Amino acid sequence: MGVLEPVRLLTPHGNPVERMPPGLRPRTQRFEGRYVAVEPLDHRRDGDSLYAASREDDSLWAYLPYGPFAEDAFRAHLRGFTASADPCFYVITPSGADGPQGMASLMTIEPLQGTIEIGHIMLGSPLQRTVAATEGLFLLMKHAMDDLGNRRLEWKCDAANGPSRNAARRFGFAFEGIFAQHRIVKGRNRDTAWYSITDGEWPAIRSCFEQWLDPSNFDGDGRQRIALRDLTGAFREHREVTL
Repeated sequence: MGVLEPVRLLTPHGNPVERMPPGLRPRTQRFEGRYVAVEPLDHRRDGDSLYAASREDDSLWAYLPYGPFAEDAFRAHLRGFTASADPCFYVITPSGADGPQGMASLMTIEPLQGTIEIGHIMLGSPLQRTVAATEGLFLLMKHAMDDLGNRRLEWKCDAANGPSRNAARRFGFAFEGIFAQHRIVKGRNRDTAWYSITDGEWPAIRSCFEQWLDPSNFDGDGRQRIALRDLTGAFREHREVTL
């Protein structure tokens, strides 16, 4: 009887990473767009404007793990946000506005892995559903991917938060699944929906934003000619189908 050769067990691995992340953290600088400016939060400078923007609509806080606030508590909360390195908070100020009308953060920052998340998004009523709001978040996405060289940008939200899930898809994020019983928020269960954009997808998605934001995409009344969702849809749906 012949001698049986030992079976070789092959351990599967992912593809080699050809470009290692540069290991950079978010910068404390101002970013200018056509319709908006984004800059690091300063609770002393921004407190009045953010409180005025946030107090008009308590539903802003429905899916955030904090708020709504009385004024003193809100200012104390902003002090903590100003000092935070992760999340790193920025304010969003439309062109011509007296002060910021919303804020967002870059968070879950892992420079050596090249992953980062955009979250803690709070848009006051005057900023909601505006070109400025879209451009403000795009500037943070662009900073995360182009300036910091991340491999993966994440968007996570309560699975019950329909507006946030719609925004993720409109911005070109691909849906990756639901983490059941992921968090307890304000005493309630939160299932979390996960979305992402990878560095290979980002150049095409960035081009979609630039095309959408171009002044030629808006008529004399400010109405869009092509919707951002239509521009990003092909890239988003391709990865969701092939997951």
